[in-house]
Amino acid sequence: MDLGLNGKTALVTGASRGIGLAVAQTLAAEGVRVVGVARTITPELEKVAAATVAADLSTREGAEGVVDAAISEVGGIDLLVNNVGAGDASGMSLGGVLDVPVEQWESVFALNLFSALWTTRAALPGIVERKGAIVNVSSVNARMPTGSPMAYGEAKAALTMFSKRLSEEFAPQGVRVNTVSPGVVGTSLWKDPGSFGAKIAESYGVSQDDLLQGLPGQLGTASGRISEPEEVADLVAFLLSDRAANIHGADHVIDGGTLKFA
Repeated sequence: MDLGLNGKTALVTGASRGIGLAVAQTLAAEGVRVVGVARTITPELEKVAAATVAADLSTREGAEGVVDAAISEVGGIDLLVNNVGAGDASGMSLGGVLDVPVEQWESVFALNLFSALWTTRAALPGIVERKGAIVNVSSVNARMPTGSPMAYGEAKAALTMFSKRLSEEFAPQGVRVNTVSPGVVGTSLWKDPGSFGAKIAESYGVSQDDLLQGLPGQLGTASGRISEPEEVADLVAFLLSDRAANIHGADHVIDGGTLKFA
């Protein structure tokens, strides 16, 4: 299927690994000139990106600056993927509302909500001019916060609503905005030592491998497995393409059937 993306430009945040890297790779394979943004640029990202920008997207200055850098590198932005999220697992507590410090709420919202707000506001004038498309990567935790770090599900719920607001305002101007909400995905967030997955495994007193193997059953995932980054990237690429020309303001869940109600 020709997605009609060849020759387009895209800004992808959180692009050094996981879902963001898979999105950058998928778009590049479709002929998109990708500007990949991350705090740390990896060789894998450099291999597929037309340009890379190292930035801290949890700050307004960092988020707005990457848009200027991207425009300078590729001449303008057709497509925006606000993927950066989660956060540093070492600084996240799994406690309850009264246990988790306010600083965690502030840092999680900065990275998972405000980074998308700041980046989108900076990029929108050019995207409107080019009648481009935006995909924001949210999470099923926007609908089921239990099991996620405090503030994460709340921030993702706000991101999903922000996407809907964007669509309502800018669809009449030819800009498509949609959200992709993955469930558990086989990324470093779950697999790396010291990651969120490692913290969860430790809290349950099981190995990380046992946790990942048991998660689909514990979550009631209909497919019996977690998703892979490339599967999420394919969905993102489709939503950015002309093949999805009349899909506006929708939240697309990819979780193997974990959520039982929309």
